[in-house]
Amino acid sequence: MKRTKQMSESIRLGVILAVSGGLMDAYSYIGRDQVFANAQTGNMLLLGISLAQKNWVDAVRYLFPVLAFTIGIAMADIVRIKLKKMSVLHWRQVSALTEALILIAVSFMPQSMNLWANSLASLACGIQVESFRKIRGNGAATTMCIGNLRSATQNVCEYWFTRDKERLEKGGLYFGLIVCFITGAVIGNEVLKVLHERTILVSSGLLLIAFAIMFIDKEQEKK
Repeated sequence: MKRTKQMSESIRLGVILAVSGGLMDAYSYIGRDQVFANAQTGNMLLLGISLAQKNWVDAVRYLFPVLAFTIGIAMADIVRIKLKKMSVLHWRQVSALTEALILIAVSFMPQSMNLWANSLASLACGIQVESFRKIRGNGAATTMCIGNLRSATQNVCEYWFTRDKERLEKGGLYFGLIVCFITGAVIGNEVLKVLHERTILVSSGLLLIAFAIMFIDKEQEKK
């Protein structure tokens, strides 16, 4: 498997982000009125059902996070374009820090503000999905599992026929990210029982750790 010198593509960073991603989805779905922070396919499905049932309140509840997620992607891309040559902080560090600060704000929002809390959480997830798209040079996601599941299965199947160990390593990488995502969901479910709305602070802490880890990278990324 390709070894990267870029900390923004390292396995340990991917693990932290995947755990955070799973926790965010568990937090928003279980603790914030059954809306997904990351899984926008689920939100769009529920949006369609709400529209079909003429349930306009629920339609808005699912529409806003989808729009916020889209805005988050755009924000991350703008940050990349504007701050790519920044010498003090890498643009992905700015993304991680911004995401952490957004989630800190979410932690102080009461249940009466779930629409805005979920929208901000989805905004943060949009920033993450656009900013961190590779692990060791391989396209991967830390906020959702379907693409990772496809890639994992494909690589394992190719290993079966070719016995190429690199394929097996890649398959293991993708399955590992899925396990980390699920682990984050488990952690989120348990912490919600104790911290309630403040549970999202765990994700904020993980993102701040990711922000700090990227200082290790002394090489300016060219991408």
